[in-house]
Amino acid sequence: MDGNFKKPIPASEIKDQRQVKEVLAEKPTELAANLEANLKLLQMLLHNSSDLVVRRFRLPAKEDLELAFIYIDGMTDKQVVDQDIMQSLLHLARIQGFVDRLTPSNALEMIEAHLLTVGEIKVTAKIEEILHSVLSGDTILLIGENSTGIIVNTRGFSTRGVQEPTIEAVVRGPREGFSEGLRTNTSLIRRRIKDPDLVVESVVIGERTATDIAVLYIKDLANPKVVQEVKGRLKKLRPDAVLESGYLEQMLQDRSMSVFPQMQATERPDKVAAGILEGRVAVVVDGTPFVLLAPVVWAQFFQSPEDYYERSQLSTFIRLVRLIANAFSLFLPGLYIAMTSFHPEMLPTGLTLALAAARTGVPFSLLTETLIMETAVEIVREASVRLPGPIGPTVGIVGGLILGEASVRAGIVSPLTVIVVAITAIGSFATPNYSTAISIRLLRFPFIFLGASFGLIGITAGVILMAIHLASLESWGVPYLAPYAPYQPKGLGDAILRRSIPFQKTRPQFLKPLDEQRLPDDVDRKETTDETKP
Repeated sequence: MDGNFKKPIPASEIKDQRQVKEVLAEKPTELAANLEANLKLLQMLLHNSSDLVVRRFRLPAKEDLELAFIYIDGMTDKQVVDQDIMQSLLHLARIQGFVDRLTPSNALEMIEAHLLTVGEIKVTAKIEEILHSVLSGDTILLIGENSTGIIVNTRGFSTRGVQEPTIEAVVRGPREGFSEGLRTNTSLIRRRIKDPDLVVESVVIGERTATDIAVLYIKDLANPKVVQEVKGRLKKLRPDAVLESGYLEQMLQDRSMSVFPQMQATERPDKVAAGILEGRVAVVVDGTPFVLLAPVVWAQFFQSPEDYYERSQLSTFIRLVRLIANAFSLFLPGLYIAMTSFHPEMLPTGLTLALAAARTGVPFSLLTETLIMETAVEIVREASVRLPGPIGPTVGIVGGLILGEASVRAGIVSPLTVIVVAITAIGSFATPNYSTAISIRLLRFPFIFLGASFGLIGITAGVILMAIHLASLESWGVPYLAPYAPYQPKGLGDAILRRSIPFQKTRPQFLKPLDEQRLPDDVDRKETTDETKP
């Protein structure tokens, strides 16, 4: 044993708030064999908050045994506290012969084994564990001169129920979305993966928030190196607070300065279940409906869950449409400025003359008017997001129409610039992933400046630099551009193009799952036999 390890200070020695801090510095601090001292310690640690409830009572016909329970008002289910704890202790203790066998020395064991009618309880003496449980909504039962307490699961605070996802809406597919409850979210995943090898491991992160976090993966499927890396990074974190999964995403990703997301945040249980079944690891954070998936690749952010609920030809077509829309959103304004300002000879003569005529009387340069319209569109988009649900989309559409029409009539911008900016804005909505859509919106402005400064040469240089950056990224050891760079033929069946599900017999090779086989090789689709034909 380490010689520097100090013996825990008993709670009975604490007399003021200063000593409370001293005791907390000597971890682990345990309860004392004194009910009065334990109550005093817990009340001082929680600063006698107004929502702290302390109830002291004695059992019938056993006045020499005093008990107390502590919980936070509003965090617990009072019906469980009243019926499963209070009534059980007071009524069942009247059973003839039971009170006679109940002594201060065996009270904790007797109550734990016979009186509490709650499904989940835990006996502990750790002050830190007791505090975390109380602040999480549990009730702590302290019994007489025992140096341990019973943690009773009475969590019952109000949370939002399971509702339809608001960001990742689909035409065909489940309508369930994650909520802010950790166990609600893990249960939504377990409902879809009834595999005994699905592992749920819990960890608490946040020096002040003590946020509950769950890591989910399939034991005999996920790459052990990825699993250990995820758990290792989580254990090393010492943040002051974790209020949303975005906190963890920023602290866990490999390249924090990159604008491209290296973990996927989703509010859809079916998407998380599909990722886990491919060999990925999910990180669920209490208090947020967004679950993180890792590792991820670039092509994954242009996929939607409903791609797998439609035939492969339709899914491939929709994915190509999304890619074209995102290319318009990223490159169109820069190409428009480059072609008009530097390479008008590449445009048809009629279009060149029409552009020149449309810009007659416009007081700003092409770069300036494009930036004005792009900035205005971003402002309208942000305003529509912050407005109440039914009003936001209306304000966005009407605001865009009025703004474009008024700008053209006032001679501030040309009509073609309005058309280009409108196509750009519409194209950005085709990205299924919100974080990727924001990245594309941000990168659009550097391409505008490159096109205005160097023409097509600047656009080409920007594309090369972006490709180099994407190729240098990794997500938990997986190349960001897989399966294209490095080239892995087995992964091409579900990247941009999608094969039919009966032909997707292996999992993505770049994830290095323990079990690559998804469908047996000897299982093929059978043609309808003559006997089954009508």
